[in-house]
Amino acid sequence: MRKLLLGLDIGSSSVKASLLDASTGKSIASKAFPEEEMPINAPQTGWAEQDPEMWWTYVKETIAFVCQKAQVKNGELKGIGIAYQMHGLVCVDKDQKVLRPSIIWCDSRAVEIGERAFQGLGKDYCLPHLLNSPGNFTASKLRWVIENQPEIAAKIHKIMLPGDFIAMKLSGEIVTSETGLSEGIFWDFKENGLSEKLLTQMEIPKDWIPKAAPSFSIQGKVSAEGARETGIEVGVPISYRAGDQPNNAFSLQVLKPGELATTAGTSGTVYGVCDAPLYDPHSRVNTFVHVNHSKKSPSYGVLLCVNGTGILNSWLKKIMGGKWISYEEMNTMGGGAPIGSEGLTFIPFGNGVERIMQNKPVGAHLLGLDLLKHDKKHVVRAAQEGIVASLTYGFRIMKDMGMNLKTVKAGKANMFLSPLFRKTFVQMNNVNLELYDTDGAQGAARGAGIGAGVFASESEAFEGLSLLETLEPNPNFSQPYLDAYAQWEKKLNELLKSGLAG
Repeated sequence: MRKLLLGLDIGSSSVKASLLDASTGKSIASKAFPEEEMPINAPQTGWAEQDPEMWWTYVKETIAFVCQKAQVKNGELKGIGIAYQMHGLVCVDKDQKVLRPSIIWCDSRAVEIGERAFQGLGKDYCLPHLLNSPGNFTASKLRWVIENQPEIAAKIHKIMLPGDFIAMKLSGEIVTSETGLSEGIFWDFKENGLSEKLLTQMEIPKDWIPKAAPSFSIQGKVSAEGARETGIEVGVPISYRAGDQPNNAFSLQVLKPGELATTAGTSGTVYGVCDAPLYDPHSRVNTFVHVNHSKKSPSYGVLLCVNGTGILNSWLKKIMGGKWISYEEMNTMGGGAPIGSEGLTFIPFGNGVERIMQNKPVGAHLLGLDLLKHDKKHVVRAAQEGIVASLTYGFRIMKDMGMNLKTVKAGKANMFLSPLFRKTFVQMNNVNLELYDTDGAQGAARGAGIGAGVFASESEAFEGLSLLETLEPNPNFSQPYLDAYAQWEKKLNELLKSGLAG
């Protein structure tokens, strides 16, 4: 009988499922729903919300598709892993009913609340204990609900992250993870537990916070109701859970100090692992508990996140022809412009406030446009160079923290499908880039195998991981890319000084 593992990846654009055959370490079925991107509602400028029940609907559709395609039989499914969009807030009542739409990761309404908490707690507590400012993370979003929607707050039984909600729908149990508490800025790294001081400062009832389980552990089992809605057998364990960025790093076997992972989907990220609780004094990059953290063997993930990356590329596609132009055609088009786009600069920060900009609403800007010189190819190249430059800006912050940035791993997906993007990334940052055939759903499935004891070790879990390509920087061609970055940073600084940002 086969031993199968189900991985779920709950994004803000789509929900993906992957079935992994534990004996080969290979995906035998995968599917993402919906075909078009899920809607993000913005009732006011800077807000971003989604209905958690919408995620659940697509989870059920993806599960049905992959189980049907793989012809899953009773007894074959051994574990379920869940990855999810980080920092979202889900509130439920005693009957586990959703009280309001989820305030998701790119929502920026709680910036001022986070800053107020930072001032109240003091940097001498926040930085050593939380490794972050409370910022615009889940705790601040919850405080916003308490202050602005007291009638909803009065009904709250538990608060959750998006992955916790999906696990609840499958199992009927409300549990979170240690990584999840840290990403919500509820975690005290010195005490290795829930931050009582933060809860007191923000007046958040402690009993709203679910109990926490390790990322690799049996966190619940599929209930009779979960089985009825999904077709999965009763009793299948939920044995892994992590936010999308820790999980993406895990899916690339980034588990040891000095290893780094990157993504370039709707947002762009670099996630590096360290064994010391490093922090940026300005909280421009953020430190969380990594999936393999324990008291005996601490493991931390430092996350650089730029909200306005792949979303800029998808926006360009829409205005350049939508379904009449492919990303591949855009990549070819951009490759026809010279490095530096002949002075055209794209600042990509148009998807909410940016942490690396200290939560300032910088916005997206196309600068230096010459109507007699620039055309579509320059715009496409400037956009991709601007996205890489924004990641480079964050790379330099991470280097200043003492992190080693030599080799970066990524799945060959999203913007890393673009040869132009890949080459710019490698040359501008002077790093080796390893591209793998994997994704977040596969990573979650591997995690489920470890948590359920299907795999005897981490190394066994990754035996089926395929390295597709390695790219190395060419020092003979570095200078034009460094010049392009210098041009980008100069334009960014001029924009910030001008007061026109935001």
